[in-house]
Amino acid sequence: MKELGMIVNLRKPEAVNMARRLLQWGQDNNCPFLLPHQEASALTTAGLDDEQWLHTVKLAVVVGGDGTFLRAARYVMGTDIILHGINLGHLGFLASSRPEEAEHDLENILHDSFTVLERRVLGCVIYHDDSQSHKIYALNDIVLSTNAIARLLQIEIRFDDNFFCVLPADGAIISSPTGSTAYALSAGGPIIPPHMDALLLAPLCAHTLYSRPLMAAETDRITLIPRGASRDLMLTQDGQLAYEVFPNDRIEINLSRTKKIRTVNLPGKSFLDIVREKLGWGQAFKVD
Repeated sequence: MKELGMIVNLRKPEAVNMARRLLQWGQDNNCPFLLPHQEASALTTAGLDDEQWLHTVKLAVVVGGDGTFLRAARYVMGTDIILHGINLGHLGFLASSRPEEAEHDLENILHDSFTVLERRVLGCVIYHDDSQSHKIYALNDIVLSTNAIARLLQIEIRFDDNFFCVLPADGAIISSPTGSTAYALSAGGPIIPPHMDALLLAPLCAHTLYSRPLMAAETDRITLIPRGASRDLMLTQDGQLAYEVFPNDRIEINLSRTKKIRTVNLPGKSFLDIVREKLGWGQAFKVD
């Protein structure tokens, strides 16, 4: 695999330094990296415009943390580009490669010693007065919440147009399997392997004793309808982009049938390996 690209968190000096290191490695191994215009300008090297880059690159190395990875996922959405993340952030469930192992992992990639994991993406359509106002996609999650401090929401929840409940809560998270280790995890949700086809509904600070995270099938469509008179509503996409919503807007979310994000799965760095490492799963006990 020769058509390697690179996406970099240019706000992190350590990511810029790592990018320069990899550019040199690429030159030494006759495998130069192709950079989008913004990265190329910051790293003072030649680059491609977005259309050229997206049509040429086969695999892109993402240098940063999970936030950079999510931005890269939106950038390549709708293409067959495979993403591989080098983690310079904290937890790093998406960007799984360590900086000290970057070149070794890239050698495995060049020799095709990896598999490709296809991650399902959430599709979300927002309807205002029965007219579509936004259509968005999220690799991790869609979150409905309020900007007001300590303001309770009444969220009507429907499954495939069938009434389920009115949830009194600070908000609600709809997560993909990939996003189950993100915001939904802190809301008490289960960890879902990214190769599973499922949706997760996780209430945010529910004002009831019965509300629990709920998994739904890949064919289900979850609808959120904020009720009441609150005008401080917000919908966030992967925790990075925000959209204003209004009372009685209809927010329909399902697993997209057309969009997927393809990621590198290296030997010894499976999802369970990362869970064990990042969350310290079972490290208090060792098997002889």
